[in-house]
This record gives sequence, C-alpha cells and structure tokens, in this order.
Amino acid sequence: MNALTASLSRLDARTTLLPLAILVLVGLMVVPLPAVLLDLFFITNIAVALIVLMVAINIRQPLDFSAFPTVLLYATLLRLALNVASTRVVLVHGHEGTSSAGHVIEAFGNFLVGGDYVVGLFVFAVLMIINLVVITKGAGRVSEVAARFTLDALPGKQMAIDADLNAGLITADEARARRAEVTTEADFHGAMDGSSKFVKGDAVAGVLILAINIVGGLILGTVSHDLALADAARTYLLLAVGDGLVAQVPALLLSIAAAMVVTRVGKDNDLAGQVGLQLGQGAPWLPVGVILALIGLLPGMPLLIVAPAAATAFWLALRRKPATQEQATTTEAAPADEARIEWADVADSAPASLDIGFGLVPLVDEARGAPLMARITAIRRQLSKNLGFVLPPVRVRDDLSLPPFHYRITLAGVVVGEDELFPDDMLAIEAGPVATTIPGREVADPAFGLPARWIDPAEADLAEAAGYTVVDPAAVAGTHLNQLLITHAHRLLGQDEVQALLDALAETAPALASALAPKALSVAIITQVLGRLVEEGVSIRDMRSIAGALIAAAPKSQEPAELAELIRPVLGAALVQGLAGVKGPLTAVALDPGLEGLLVQAVRANPGTPHPFDPALVTRVAEAAATATAPLLAEGGRFAIVTVPPVRRPLWQLLRARLPQVPVLAFPDIPDDRDVTVAAVIGAATPARGDS
Repeated sequence: MNALTASLSRLDARTTLLPLAILVLVGLMVVPLPAVLLDLFFITNIAVALIVLMVAINIRQPLDFSAFPTVLLYATLLRLALNVASTRVVLVHGHEGTSSAGHVIEAFGNFLVGGDYVVGLFVFAVLMIINLVVITKGAGRVSEVAARFTLDALPGKQMAIDADLNAGLITADEARARRAEVTTEADFHGAMDGSSKFVKGDAVAGVLILAINIVGGLILGTVSHDLALADAARTYLLLAVGDGLVAQVPALLLSIAAAMVVTRVGKDNDLAGQVGLQLGQGAPWLPVGVILALIGLLPGMPLLIVAPAAATAFWLALRRKPATQEQATTTEAAPADEARIEWADVADSAPASLDIGFGLVPLVDEARGAPLMARITAIRRQLSKNLGFVLPPVRVRDDLSLPPFHYRITLAGVVVGEDELFPDDMLAIEAGPVATTIPGREVADPAFGLPARWIDPAEADLAEAAGYTVVDPAAVAGTHLNQLLITHAHRLLGQDEVQALLDALAETAPALASALAPKALSVAIITQVLGRLVEEGVSIRDMRSIAGALIAAAPKSQEPAELAELIRPVLGAALVQGLAGVKGPLTAVALDPGLEGLLVQAVRANPGTPHPFDPALVTRVAEAAATATAPLLAEGGRFAIVTVPPVRRPLWQLLRARLPQVPVLAFPDIPDDRDVTVAAVIGAATPARGDS
C-alpha cells in the first residue's frame, strides 16, 4: 500500500511539474521580481541553453532529440519572460545604480563590454547579426527544406514498408514500428520548421526590448528621477546592454543547437565522432601544411604562430599514414572478397512480386488509400480460401527501369505478365455489344484480352450506359494478378506450404496426419500430388479427405502423377458442385467414341509420356473441341469435358492453351447420384444437345 501511495505521489509530481512551470513563466511576466530571483532565473536560463547544446552535440540522429521543438519553445518563453521581468526592474530601479537589476546583468555589462556602453552596443549588434542573419536564418531554411523533402518522401517510405511486409521480410509489428518512425520523423521536421520561427522572433524581440530599455531609461532617468543626461545614459545604457547580452548569449546557444540538429546527417556516430572521422583523414592535411608553410614565408607574417600551425598539420598527415596504409591493404584485398558470391546475392525471397513504374506509385500511396495494396490483400485472402493453402505475400516495389506507367508480375522468378496502367483514367472494357463508342486510348484488357479503352473518369457513367464495363486502374492490375495467380498457383505451392497443411491437419486429425507423412508418403511426393491438383484448379482445402485417399492409394503407387489421378474421385463431389451447383445436372461435353479410341491407343502406346499424341491428332482434337464448345462458351455457362481416366490428364494438357477455363473430368470423378447432360460431342459430325 505504501509503495502504491509513493508511486501515485511520483506520478502526480511528474504530471503537475509542467503546468507549474508554465504558470511560473506567466508569473515572470506579470509579477515584479526581486534582483536575487532575477539572478537565479538568468543562471537557470544559461544552464538550460547549455544542456540543450550538449544534448544536440551528442545525438546520433535528429529523432534522438525528438522533444527539441517543444524544449526550444519553452526555452524561448523563459527568455522572453525574463526580458519582461528584467525590463521592469531596469526601468523601475535603474536610477539606484548598476547593481539594482541584479549582479548577473551588472557582471555582463562590466565584464563583456568593460563598462563602456558604446562598446556594449556594438557587441550586442554583432551578436544579433550573427544570430539573426546567419545562424537563425540558415537553420530556418534547412528546417524548411528538410520538412518539405521528408513529406515528399513519406509515400515512398511507406510503400517500401508495405513492400517489405508483403514480401515477408518484416513482421506486422516491425512494419507498425517503422511506420511510426516515419510519421514521427515527418512530424519532427514539420515542428522544427515552425520552431525556427520562434528563434527568429526571439532575436527580433531582443532588439526591440533593448531599444525600449534605452529610450525608456533615458526618459525616466531624466524626467522622473532628475538625473543628468550623461548619468542616465551611463546607467541605463549599461543596464540595457547587459540585459540584452544576458538574453542573447543563451539565445545564441539555442540557435546553434537548432542548427546542429537540423543539419545532422547520418546516425552511425555522434557529431564529434562523425566530424573526427571525416576530418581526421591524413591526405587532406598534407596540402594544408604546405600552404601554411608558404604563408609563413610571406614578409611580415608572424612566423612563430604560422610555423606551429603548419607543423601540426604535417603531424596530423603523418599520424594518419598507418591508417591510410591499412586502408590500402584492405582495398587491395577487396577484389578477393568481391569474388565471393553469397546465396543472398542470387536468391529471391519473394515467390510473387509486382514491379511498378514510378508513375503508378499513387496506386500504393497510403495517403491516397493505397487501393492496389488493399486489392492485393483481398485477392490473396480469397484465393487462399478457394485453393486451400495460404498464398505467399506479393512483394510490391517500384522499378525505375520500367516505363512510368508499366507494371510487371513475376512468379517464382519468371515474368508471367506485364502491361501498363494509367492511374488517372478508367478502363472501359467491351464485355459485350456497345451502343456508342467512347473516345479513348484503345488497348486490350490485360486479364482476358478483351477490347478496351482508357477513358476520362468523367465519362465513366456514359460508358456504362453504352454497355462498357468500367473499372479503375487498381482493379485492372488486381484482376490481372488474380488470373495469373490462379493459373500459376501450383508454382507457389512448395514443401513449406504443404508442411504447414500437414501441421494444421495434425491439430485436428493427428493419427491421420502421422499415418500419411512420412509413413505412407514423403512430403516431397505429397507436394507434387497436391501441385498437380492445384494446377488444374482443384481445391485442396479438404485435406482430411485427400490424406485418407493418399493413404489408401500409397500401396498401389508412389508416382505423383498416378496418385493424383487415383485420389480425384474423392474430390469429385466438390468438383461437380463447383460446376453445377448443389442439385443441378452437370453440363458435359463428351468425346466421339472413335476419337476417344484413338486417344486411348495413343496413351497406351506411349505410357507415362506427358504428351502422347502426335501433332496431327493434336490439331484435330483442338479444332474439334473449339468447335464443339464455342456455343457453350458464348452462353457463359459452366461445363466440363468428360472422358475415360487414361485420357483425362493428357487431354487437359492438350486443351489448356485453347480452353484454359474448361475442366476435364474422368467418369469416376462424377458422383453416381449426379445427373449429366451431354451438351456437345467433340469429333461428332453434328454436336448433340440435351442427351443425358
């Protein structure tokens, strides 16, 4: 209980300290202060400026001092409050002598300017020029440019984070941390841009306050306190200059600290280490020593001063010689190191990637909602659900070697598709007859090859009314990617993904999983079997049924091709349901018995051959299949080509180029309780319709 009470008391102290400090600053402006407290606050102001300067020197990157803009604001407020308080003391008690405003102001006036207020005015003017014209103006310009560049680079940095996340190079937590760092960096430079205006305004206020102290002191001294003009000038000008210098020295320190923070580049070393490393090289010091030695030979030049400087430069050059030799040795050994080729140099960790030209960056810009990234995520989620395994992330990155509006899709290191998008236009696709032609840039739809044209978004409604299907650029790229992922999904199914499926199966059916791998089949064989299924668009979501069928088929064969055919009947119900619905009949396209007999003979004559048909037979079957299925494809219905088991896989390989969306089933794949309607016959003189 006591510990809890102590913690609460510490928490209350921390939470109330800042409001109390703000109230003290306000009090300094409105409440008269004795000279002792004024001295205390002046010393505090100098100490604050010094600690801020030391912290600025020792940081490695600007974000290490992310509180600097706020600290700069509070330090400026403290200095302005002290200016108000000291002005009140100088004007009210200045006639009592130079010690009436405190010992700090008097000490600055006497020590720095020797008690001569004219000298003090010139020193103050020089400090103001240095602070206002050089340091403050330069730091403000750097802050402005840094803020602009940081905000301009923000979309690219966020895109890089998203690309690394999609590629699996970083986790979601690491991505959130990097996004927070990027946002903090932008906020910091924006705040520094504004804080530089405080420093500039403080410098201008110092000039005005000095003028008020001088004019007001002369008037009050001569009119209210009956001082001679010379005495009033000597007293009040000394106090005014001392007060101005006490305020401007901390202001100069803070301006230097601000300039150090905003001009900081790199984050490997602190400022001293970075400067020492870069200026401590031996080669530049040798010509410096030579030039200094030549300057020392000029008539009238103080040789006793120039000679030690030249000797120091020569010493630095010689002292750095061993390091230079060591560097040369390292450089000579570099070609041997460069001859080594690491696995990371040739491996690509992203199985799927989407490279875009710089003109398509707005499609992945989070500031605009990143429509393409959201669509890719939705595509992966839906395809993973349909196919039955988790598709790997798609890495999205910008590629300056591509044309501005070009994109390229790569799977397993092979380019499988590319096209161009126009992010400010819409794609009108001629999916059917159109009433009116809409003006635009004529192209082909990347996903399906349909006639299309890029049109102005303002004409989207008119195009839809004319019969076009209008889609946005993100949908165009997403649909293209979706089609390619479906077509090449089997290339993304590796042993790691299959092992993950087996691990998931082991959680619900541990005995079944242990009986399958590695007892019945190895993971490598299972991967090949599942890959053949996925290649034909068969979902492997029902791993329980697949595992049971593989265990039953394993004693008959260990060949992946034969195993894939043996387990297909187990998945037949799901295959037919995807084509015909829950209760509808399966629309089928059969083969003419004579043609089918020729195919069977070719398969038996070339057992185990992926392509057992001769070219003449291939051409005949392809043309006959295209003729028989053309009416069904025009109607847009779902159907399947049905044949005997030995011919099924070779026939699918034969037709996949011309009829990529048409599945080929074997008769055992169709459940006994399903009705079949034969809509056409491949190779027949007249296609049949309605036979069942």
